[in-house]
Amino acid sequence: MRVESVSFTSANAAALVEEGCAALRAGQTRFDLSAVKEVDSAAVAALLAWRRTAQELGVTLELTGVPPAVASLATLYGVDGLLGTPHQESIVEHGREGMHGHHVHRPG
Repeated sequence: MRVESVSFTSANAAALVEEGCAALRAGQTRFDLSAVKEVDSAAVAALLAWRRTAQELGVTLELTGVPPAVASLATLYGVDGLLGTPHQESIVEHGREGMHGHHVHRPG
């Protein structure tokens, strides 16, 4: 499944969770997030929901094109190992790609 939305935030996360869970039930296990540019903590929660559904179905969720901000948030919340996102050594050291003191990342 390719997430076509540029934004993956609390505004649309519930719909994306449903879309992703339906895709998993239909046999799609590779999710491409490369179009996503704006995220907040709801994106991490959605990815965890997808992972939980994949586990229930006995399949492996594969995430590709994970935005650096999602990896930063997953590391911040200590769930990067659960999501398989690239581990960043330090959120502070990678502040240019991370949170900038905000919960929404907008590249710019």
